[in-house]
Amino acid sequence: MIKDMTVGKPAKVLLAFSLPMLLSMAFQQLYNIADSVIAGKFAGSDALAAIGASYPVTMLFLAVALGAGVGSSVIVSQFFGVKKLGKMKTAIGTSVLSIMALAVVLTGVGLIICRPVIRLLQTPADIFSDANTYLYIYIAGLPFLFLYNAATSIFTGLGDSRTPLFFLIFSSVFNVALDIVFVTAVHWGVAGVAWATFIAQGLSGVLAMVTLLFRIRKIKCDEPHKIFEWAVLKKISLIALPSILQQSFISIGQLCVQGLINSFGKDTIAGYSAAIKINVFCVAIFNTMSNALSSYTAQNSGAGDYERVKKGYPAALAIIMGAAAVFILVLLLAGNFLIGLFVDGKENNATVIAVGRKFLYFVAAGYPIVAYKVVTDGLLRGSGFMSAFMISTFTDLIVRVGFSFLFAHWWGFTSVCISFPVGWLIGALVSMIFYLSGKWKYAIKV
Repeated sequence: MIKDMTVGKPAKVLLAFSLPMLLSMAFQQLYNIADSVIAGKFAGSDALAAIGASYPVTMLFLAVALGAGVGSSVIVSQFFGVKKLGKMKTAIGTSVLSIMALAVVLTGVGLIICRPVIRLLQTPADIFSDANTYLYIYIAGLPFLFLYNAATSIFTGLGDSRTPLFFLIFSSVFNVALDIVFVTAVHWGVAGVAWATFIAQGLSGVLAMVTLLFRIRKIKCDEPHKIFEWAVLKKISLIALPSILQQSFISIGQLCVQGLINSFGKDTIAGYSAAIKINVFCVAIFNTMSNALSSYTAQNSGAGDYERVKKGYPAALAIIMGAAAVFILVLLLAGNFLIGLFVDGKENNATVIAVGRKFLYFVAAGYPIVAYKVVTDGLLRGSGFMSAFMISTFTDLIVRVGFSFLFAHWWGFTSVCISFPVGWLIGALVSMIFYLSGKWKYAIKV
């Protein structure tokens, strides 16, 4: 259901809008985790390590899809907030066509470079083939990934966070079922995990886009609109390109760190692979609240109601800090158990569990900081203050990657663990300064 967030109590509106989004992201991350759990349990720790070695590369492509979706969501929200429905429809058509064109280009490039990239990351020889296979199949499915993210981003921009949830539940359950069949019954190993994602993501993406187009046709407007318009693409690009760069540079930073992790051996790769999936789940929930606040901010800044934006900000912070407290408690009390889910229980997996548990303990300490950072970034992005958003993100990234490599000689894997909360802290301070400056009120207008 399309939702106008320029009316109603800010806290209530944000909570009602964000809960389906939070559930959607939880399901999405759970089936990503299920891939690794099923691979580790039934195909062994080498399979877990292979998926982990290719994971940062898959995250780079996902980052581009998410960044492009953010640009579409914000511009659609702003046009919807100011009730320019013709321009809103033009923005939707322009978004879908440009995002799919980007997907086709990236698929072609990705299929060419995936093997050299896996080699460049110093992936151990005994897991190289599986890592390459997983990545190759994943890249072949990029058009479906981009199609799904385009549809869900536009739904979000229109204030509809429930419809994406339904598709994500379907995709998650179907993906896990295919994982079990392909890995345990057909014995396809890592390739089975990749094909399960390809099929589930493909079907979900097509259904989501068909539903979106059907909904859009039902919106009546007297204004003229086009399927594509360069001027609207420029507006979308002003938000999307910084978001893509932000997400991509984060992923490039993760690629660099993965190369460092790979140099520590298979057990560290496997332990980090399990732990980073859990950490990504938690941080993705924070980012989802950030995206919800971006849509809320975009609609209300489009309508010129900045006081309403300021009232929604503490409400979003309260929601996400509650989630951070829950995650901290779970990771501290059940870190061993969570990492143990990814391995088959053999004695030689004790090192894998120890590595993963250590990483979780360090990042959990920084969750209140990163929760504050991403929610503040969501407001800056939704208002169109993209320079501040990018500076904050790049500061976090540079500090995190630099810290990991600078102290790796003395501290080894511990330097990677510490780098996360340190980077989050510096980035959060930068975000806070930009928010308090008030310059976000004078950013891009529709």
